[in-house]
Order: sequence, then C-alpha cells, then structure tokens
Amino acid sequence: MSNTEHTHRHHHSDEHRREVSNRLARAIGHLQKVKQMVENDEDCSDVLVQLAAVKSAINNTGKVILKDHMEHCIVHAVEDGDTQMIDELNTAIDKFMK
Repeated sequence: MSNTEHTHRHHHSDEHRREVSNRLARAIGHLQKVKQMVENDEDCSDVLVQLAAVKSAINNTGKVILKDHMEHCIVHAVEDGDTQMIDELNTAIDKFMK
C-alpha cells in the first residue's frame, strides 16, 4: 500500500460530496469568468477581484474537506492505531497552506 492508499472504515456522505462538488463548481465558474475577462481585455482591477473570489472559493472548499477529514478519517485512523495518516495529514496541510 502506498503512502496515499488507505482503506477507510467510512465513506463520505452524499451530502458532503454534493457540498464539495457544488463549491468546486462555483470555483470553476469564477475561474472561467477570469479567463473570459482576460480574453476580453477587461480591467485588471476587476480581474484581480475575480481572482480573489477564486482563491476564497478554493480555500473554503479546502476547509470543508479538512474538517471532514479530521472529524471522520483521522478519528477512525486513530481508533485503528494508524498514526501514518496523521503524518500524511500534516504533509497535506503544509502543501495546502503554501
């Protein structure tokens, strides 16, 4: 099993998956708008504001995923004695927060 392959005792709820999927769809929509604005040579300040919306949407999606991961995956890993998942979480947080 590689460092990122784990068997979880739980599955993410349909509600959680829908929430994350909807958040990602909004972020994609914002990013598509940025691309369109650049192609249309729109005002740089407006492009930057739209980029801020993309960053915010991605960061908020990451928070939702992180909270769920901690509340479910990490709890189950600790119950199962899987300390490697905690190390992997720390690595993922480091990469996400760059």
